[in-house]
Amino acid sequence: MNGLGTIINVAAILAGGLLGMLFGRFIKDRHRESLCQACGLSVIFIGVAGTLKGMLSIDGGKIVYGGDFLLIGCLCLGALIGEVINIEGGFEAFGVWLKKKTHNAKDGRFVEGFVNASFTVCIGAMAIVGSINDGLYGDYTILAAKSILDFIIIMVMAASLGKGTLFSAIPVALLQGGVTALSVLIQPIMTERALLYLSVIGNILIFCVGINLVFGKKIRVANLLPAIVLAVACAFLPVAFI
Repeated sequence: MNGLGTIINVAAILAGGLLGMLFGRFIKDRHRESLCQACGLSVIFIGVAGTLKGMLSIDGGKIVYGGDFLLIGCLCLGALIGEVINIEGGFEAFGVWLKKKTHNAKDGRFVEGFVNASFTVCIGAMAIVGSINDGLYGDYTILAAKSILDFIIIMVMAASLGKGTLFSAIPVALLQGGVTALSVLIQPIMTERALLYLSVIGNILIFCVGINLVFGKKIRVANLLPAIVLAVACAFLPVAFI
């Protein structure tokens, strides 16, 4: 059944969120803060590890590093595009709308939980590759593996940030469901190099989410999202950046 991977992923996020909220009810505020910071540190190192995995390689017994121009170009130009469009503002406005429609107006961390959780579970190569495999071959194994990771991450986030994290299931359903539906068109674009570039830039954005969780909102991550599209576009240039 095509699309089953996304259904499993959404179910895992909802289950993790519900368990986290149930667990979080019995945690004091200062413990929630520490839990949020611990989750942020975990996300930071997940992002760092994913980025370095793509940028470092071994050649002739030596560690080779590359991708500087890819990072600088995609992130700077992507940030400029994102700021002009103001993606972050739109995302937060949607979070505020959800907050009102779900009768959570008194939840001061709803939008923060929704935004941070959404970026953590949506950004990454696993979501794209898994959705393409699900659409073309009915193979949902990558998305099933992602679901386990998302379940744990959302459970921890929900314990510290509350109900807003549950609604990260919406962008996951839209993104992965859309990629699955359009998998025949997207597959030729997602070459090995394109996936590498997407993974590197995507993991940097995951790192930024971790920074926001630990130190409070410092980076407008949504406004960096165009960098991912630019990274994929760079894969078709005659020059290899990594």
